[in-house]
Amino acid sequence: MKNDTVVIDSGVTIPGSIEDKAFRKAILRLVPLLTISFLVNYIDRTNVGFAALTMNHDIGLSNMAFGWGAGVLFFSYCFFEVPSNAVLYRVGARIWLARIMITWGILSAATALVSGPRSFYLMRFLLGAAEAGFNPGVMFFFLAWFPVRYRSRILAWFQMAIPLSAVVSGPLSIAVLQANGLLGLAGWQWLFIVEGVPAVILGVAVLVMVTDQPKDAAWLTPDERQAITAAVAAETRERAVIHFRDIVTDPRVLLLTAIQFGFTLGSYGIGIWLPLILKEHKLSTLSIGLVAAVPYMIGCFATILWASAVDRSGRRIFHLALTCGLAALGMLIAVSVPTLAVSMLGLTIAIVGVTSARGIFWSIPPRFLSGKGAASGLALISSVATLGGFLGPVTMGWLRTTTGSFTTGLVCMAALIAMSGLLTLLLPRFMKGD
Repeated sequence: MKNDTVVIDSGVTIPGSIEDKAFRKAILRLVPLLTISFLVNYIDRTNVGFAALTMNHDIGLSNMAFGWGAGVLFFSYCFFEVPSNAVLYRVGARIWLARIMITWGILSAATALVSGPRSFYLMRFLLGAAEAGFNPGVMFFFLAWFPVRYRSRILAWFQMAIPLSAVVSGPLSIAVLQANGLLGLAGWQWLFIVEGVPAVILGVAVLVMVTDQPKDAAWLTPDERQAITAAVAAETRERAVIHFRDIVTDPRVLLLTAIQFGFTLGSYGIGIWLPLILKEHKLSTLSIGLVAAVPYMIGCFATILWASAVDRSGRRIFHLALTCGLAALGMLIAVSVPTLAVSMLGLTIAIVGVTSARGIFWSIPPRFLSGKGAASGLALISSVATLGGFLGPVTMGWLRTTTGSFTTGLVCMAALIAMSGLLTLLLPRFMKGD
């Protein structure tokens, strides 16, 4: 909107350049902070895969027990997701997101205290409860700040924290594991401590830097606050769903929940077990950390490029189906030839598809969710779909134990993500446009 004006309710016109400047300031202040916070969140959620390289032996975890422990986090996350976002809607994103981050950081560090399967299950359950609501809470917060023309790219940058966490987590986790024996603690214990503390620090930063609404942002000029408020308020939503009772019966919400469930299950099935999959190729611990980072590094670039293409074309549904299909194809390639090179090629293609799908997916629900319905609707989609994060690791662990290899598990993950792609093709029946 470079040469136009923004007209607000008072009749004042604001040059488009002021709007551009306002959104640049908002993006630079809010998006990096929340993306880094999500990065740390994801590291704390998935670093258990690297801890397992030595922790499982130390505390007596079988493959099946590890799968249950890795997955139980997502069960509690799912259970508390909608209540958490209901509280966020009442008290504001700034306070509630900071609370989430500080408590999850403390609990993540406290995972260093686990001593067996039961304490491992308990700590993972508590960590999931503490984290519940962060992802949909941030996306609800973005609805108050950014109109649709920015949304795919903003959400892509935010969701890029997921593949980026794998790029950072691998080398960082392997490096921290080398501290084994320092001050009498095992390397995996240092892993949970070192990677848990930053969440607490970032939670305090959110309290200082985040503002719930543009109208309250002292770091914007009055004209900039008006420009952002007017741009967001000017959006019209297709058959807006506001009340929770409407959300749970809306076919669009139910269909999107099923889509998110499928590719979440598949992505976590790969992500949590990737270090152990690579270990079967006789790689050293250091090599596993470096090799595991490569697919996610490529996924980071692909996510941003794909989101830009989606914003230009506007064909979100088509691109979502395409990314799911690509992810399923990649998994099948990974199991087609049992060599490291082919496996990594296939897993890289799969991760590009899954990571690109996330940003595209979350730009679709705001087209018809509004107000309290947006807070509850985003949380409902995320919470039910997050069961995939519970079932993915558990299913992979069970199939690995039952069959003796990861092949059947990866084929199963591919089928579920392919199902998400097929369900995506049904969305145009219930929504206008593509």
